Amino acid sequence: MFSIEHEFDSTVVTLVDEGPAPLQEDVIINAFEECVTIEQYDPRTDRMQKVTLSAEQLRDLGAALDLPEGVYSLRVSKT
Repeated sequence: MFSIEHEFDSTVVTLVDEGPAPLQEDVIINAFEECVTIEQYDPRTDRMQKVTLSAEQLRDLGAALDLPEGVYSLRVSKT
């Protein structure tokens, strides 16, 4: 299950784990104009953990989900 909310300066997507136990903590994705942050509560440290991706890293991640093992470099085609 997931939710989408549009805030003043970002779009917030929250992913809720509904799979079999043990369930993972919710994942909160904030899409800003200049970057994307991914946050998840870590019960071992009792803290939110945050990863920040640039627009280029997010583009590469999206492409990587559909590619086999290897090393790649994406190029923007000029048409």
